[in-house]
Amino acid sequence: MEICKLAVQNPGPCNFPRAFDAHKHLKPCQFRCFSSSDGKIYSSPVANRMFIFGVGFVGKFFAAQLKKEGWDISGTCQSITKKKELENMGLETYLFNAESEDFKCLTSLQDTSHLLISIPPILGLGDPLLGLHQDLLLSKLSNGNLQWLCYLSTTSVYGDSGGAWVDENYPVRASSESAKARLAAEEGWLDLGYALGIPAYVFRLGGIYGPGRSALDTIIKQQPLSKNQRKRDSTNYTSRIHVADICQALTASMNRPSSSGVYNIVDDDPAARAEVFVFAKELVKEKWPSKIAENISSPVATTLQKKDDLKGEKRVCNALMKRALMINLLHPTYRSGLRSIAESLHNPFH
Repeated sequence: MEICKLAVQNPGPCNFPRAFDAHKHLKPCQFRCFSSSDGKIYSSPVANRMFIFGVGFVGKFFAAQLKKEGWDISGTCQSITKKKELENMGLETYLFNAESEDFKCLTSLQDTSHLLISIPPILGLGDPLLGLHQDLLLSKLSNGNLQWLCYLSTTSVYGDSGGAWVDENYPVRASSESAKARLAAEEGWLDLGYALGIPAYVFRLGGIYGPGRSALDTIIKQQPLSKNQRKRDSTNYTSRIHVADICQALTASMNRPSSSGVYNIVDDDPAARAEVFVFAKELVKEKWPSKIAENISSPVATTLQKKDDLKGEKRVCNALMKRALMINLLHPTYRSGLRSIAESLHNPFH
């Protein structure tokens, strides 16, 4: 395995019009003030209350972890079925379409201590929250309760590097409108954190996988590949990250407020999709040998591209994440991550 040896630093003016100075702007402690019956003013620490815009795969996993630690969790989704599922987990959940005029969930932000944003940009509009509700967001979050925010982005913002290693200081070459919208959203959320004087993060995530969402699940369920999945079949390099390590990075950033900035959240091994599926198939064969012949076929080709035929490929470096957030990955490669998922499965063929 080739090791990334780039000298990486927190991104500065090369990516954004201003660099966030966490030490200068952070509030050292957050308190909520209230009056008692004797007329005196008291204060109490703000409760740990997380609000998640767009509770998807990562948000649901992270919420479950925080609930075990006693956090109050609120969030948004777009369907009644998902709302019921999240409420059964103990989450206060709002149906929210960012393009609507429903401000109920935005109003509830005033009690939020931590804010996680996982809503993608909309083509032609950009980030829907910042584009349509920025003033309202700022007014609801300016009461001193909010201590941290993080925007979940994607490594696709780097565009094509011809298979070279890229770090957070690599000049972004976003060519698609969606990637350009992502970059604008990243800057917008960092600016909001700067305006509020709180630590703000952008996590550029690799391909996300975990229990219920992995090559193992695709093979076992024989799910048809999407157009984008088929397009990625012959790539030599795909950076990915296990959801448990995303949550580990989120927790680390909350515990290290001086580390604000942009981070690549990926594992150590940007491997080919075909290679990952070959390994996943072997794991299924190893654990359920009687099922592999009758039910399982590889959904991807195993032929890799030639080195001189790389289009839009890159290997994403995670050195800054490890150093600044002091992360030791639970699953540094897809092999570790997939094996842990396989070991947790009982009988998926029922």
